[in-house]
Formats: sequence, structure tokens, C-alpha cells
Amino acid sequence: MNEIVLPLALALDLLFGDPTNRCHPVAWMGSLIAWAQKRATRSGPFPEFAYGASLVLTGGALIAGIGVLVTRMIARLPAPAKWLVEAALVKTSFSLRGLDRAAGEVQNALENDDLPEARRLAAWHLVSRDTSTLDESQVAAAVIESVAENASDGVIAPLFYYALGGLPMALVYRFVNTADSLLGYRDPLREWLGKFPARLDDLLNFIPARLTGLLFIIAAKLRGRNSARTWQIMRRDAHTTASPNAGYPMSAMAGALGVELEKVGQYRLGAGQRPPALADIQRARKLLMLVSGLGAVVLFFALHFKPTAGIRKP
Repeated sequence: MNEIVLPLALALDLLFGDPTNRCHPVAWMGSLIAWAQKRATRSGPFPEFAYGASLVLTGGALIAGIGVLVTRMIARLPAPAKWLVEAALVKTSFSLRGLDRAAGEVQNALENDDLPEARRLAAWHLVSRDTSTLDESQVAAAVIESVAENASDGVIAPLFYYALGGLPMALVYRFVNTADSLLGYRDPLREWLGKFPARLDDLLNFIPARLTGLLFIIAAKLRGRNSARTWQIMRRDAHTTASPNAGYPMSAMAGALGVELEKVGQYRLGAGQRPPALADIQRARKLLMLVSGLGAVVLFFALHFKPTAGIRKP
């Protein structure tokens, strides 16, 4: 594992984006989880919970084993090639360019006064809520919330786990997060099946979510926005969401932009501030890029100054 891999992985993502689903490990993970879900037992809460736990633990162990094997194979390559291959693989665990592009597509639709298309794109790419009755400000809010939350679990968290445990841990994190995104719903089919993946995902995102919130505070300062307000709103509102983690980056984003982000009947972040406008999507995208860059810098130095950094096996 080398610290140069983090900035190189970010550069590859920004330059080339995601590979096609046929070549994307996360798409393979999703297919594996969907295949296992179809074979899940339907004999009651405990068997369903046990099946979901077994699915994630067994799948995670398989992914970790593949990651270790690939890491050992990469280690045999000469240094420049080794860094490039590892960065390309780490890049598949996050999608900064894809997230920015998805937000940009909604922004473009709103700029063209095509609210129905903006609603469709927001629901297709970014949020799971019903967008069919949202007005322009509510669509903007949904996009901003998704950008903030995915800055944590879609970018900073995979980089954090790479810094913590190399490619195997980055891939395991992505597997657990994918399992949660597919199974972690409170409906009759997935209430118990997805409970273990959801709780494990909450645990894995505990530190990255709070780190992302702090990075938004720094980014607000660097962008000339009110960092004190960002900190205050994050402290006040981070615990008001159902998720124990999503409230941190979302409330920090609300504070950085000076807007109120509301999911009707569930939470209001930055209450009392102005409603989001179209221009706030672009501002959120700029903060996303800055937060991702800051996160890479922080983790780069964390890797560089690890006690084991520079130690090589004889």
C-alpha cells in the first residue's frame, strides 16, 4: 500500500469516470447480492436475519480474499505499474465523477426549465424518495442532500478504508455498503433480511461520516463561506435524521450553503435558513470536489506518517 495511490485514484476517476457494468466490481457485487436475495428464506424474522448476516459475512470474506490475492499479485509489478494498477482498482470503490455528473444532469434540466425531467433524473440517479410532486427548490434540496451524503459513503469512506486496510478493506466496505443499498429497506421483503447489512453499514460509516462533516467545515472556510455556522448547524442538526451518520455531512452542507434541507415528515436541517435555489446545486458540487480533495490530502498524510510506513519485508 502506498500513499501515492490515493491522489492517483482520484485523478483516474476524474479523468475517466466509471468503467462499464460488465467491468465494474461493484456491479458484480450487486449481482451477487441480488442472486443471493432471490434464494433467501421466508420463514420468519430470525431465519431471515441470519440469512442476511450470513450473506454479508460470507460475501465480505470472499471479497476480502480476492482483495488480498490481487494485492499480492500487484506487489510483483514494478513500482510505477503497481501504483497505477492499484489506483485503478481502488478507483472502482468510489465514484466522485459519477456523483458530480448525476447532480449536474439535474442542474442542467432545471436550467432548461424542464422540471419533470429534473424530477426523473433525481429519482433515477440520486434519491429513493418520490420526486413526482417536488417543486424546483425541493428538487434542488434532494440533490444537495444526496451530494452531501454520498460525499461520505461514496467517496470519503472508501478512501478512509483504503488508508486503514488497503484494497481488501476498501472493497469490503463497498460490498457492505452495496448490500445495505439493496437490502436495507423496511418493507415486508427486506425488513429482517437487510437489518444486519444496515447496522454493519452504520458502524462502518460512523467515522467517515463525521470526518466528512469536519471536511465540509474546512471547505466552507476555504470557499469563503461561514464555517462557524457550518459547525453550529452540524452540531445542532446532525442527530435529527433517522440515520446515525447521514445527518453529519448533510447538516454540514446545509450550514455551508446557508440553506434549509427538508425531507417532509422526517427532518429539517438548517431550519430557519433560506430554501435552496438552482444555483445551490452548483455550489454543492464545488464543495463536493473540495471536500474530496481535502479528504485525499488528509488520508495521504495519514498513510505517509503511519508507524509502519516505509517498512518492507526482506
